[in-house]
Amino acid sequence: MALHEQLPFFNPTVPFCSPIPGGLLEGMSITVCGRVFPDANRFHVDLQNAADVALHFNPRYNSGGYIVHNSRLNGVWGNEENKAPTPFPRGHLFTLQILITLSSYKISANGKPFSEFKHRMPLTHVDKICMAGMVRPSLIAFQYLEPDHPVPPASLVSHLKCAVGLEVFRYFKVPYKSIIDGGLRSGKVIIIEGVINPDGMEIFLRHKTGIAFYYSPRFDENVVVCNSYEDGTWGDEEIYELMPIEIGQPLQVTIFCSHQGYEVFVNGEQTHTYSHRYTNLEEIDVLDIRGDVQLSFVQP
Repeated sequence: MALHEQLPFFNPTVPFCSPIPGGLLEGMSITVCGRVFPDANRFHVDLQNAADVALHFNPRYNSGGYIVHNSRLNGVWGNEENKAPTPFPRGHLFTLQILITLSSYKISANGKPFSEFKHRMPLTHVDKICMAGMVRPSLIAFQYLEPDHPVPPASLVSHLKCAVGLEVFRYFKVPYKSIIDGGLRSGKVIIIEGVINPDGMEIFLRHKTGIAFYYSPRFDENVVVCNSYEDGTWGDEEIYELMPIEIGQPLQVTIFCSHQGYEVFVNGEQTHTYSHRYTNLEEIDVLDIRGDVQLSFVQP
């Protein structure tokens, strides 16, 4: 299974359409975060091949709100598969995740399983994602399985559920700790959403003997501190301006792991880059969040 290091799309303009690097693969997941317009009547996320639509995911807000699932092959729409109520209310932030398996698309909404849509066209034909309607997306991200760590068939479903957060976290209690299944790898995306309060927040990416990456907005000092902890000792701090993080406002922190280091985006704006000090990425397998923060969604 090929691995493609693809930066997320942040704050894309709608209508949005982009190739999917390498096309769809079993074990791939797509995450879409955004906000529905307060007066929305509908929006959609489509997985396509040319004019054909393999998956049409279409929240509609008439009749109390529901989701339409469908496909369009050779210009003809198939039978709709509808589900109500919508998990994406008008005016609210949302997170949509689509997991690609050999038989279907498994869809979760705000970290909870929502629906499943069986393939009507071969998944290998799908090479484009499009989004349109009354919605303001903040992030569209792709995740891939690490090719050097094949997963035995018997455990594939369990592995994939962890990979896209389909295990249901009904309460995001702080301190929050979660296993990063398979550890970090180049191209891995971690998403944290919530509201940060005056005493700040700490994010740790841990391995068995230390902390590979520490990220801490500190309002009392008006800075963000990044660091690592190895062999019982903290390294040299890297200190940045706090902006654009605001107390009491919705916050989305996205950490993108590249070959060189961690690229941090706050509310879609790239704010910090931190070079790897601990390079055995697959051993970095714990996400730990602490501090004065109300978490609404976490994708480890």
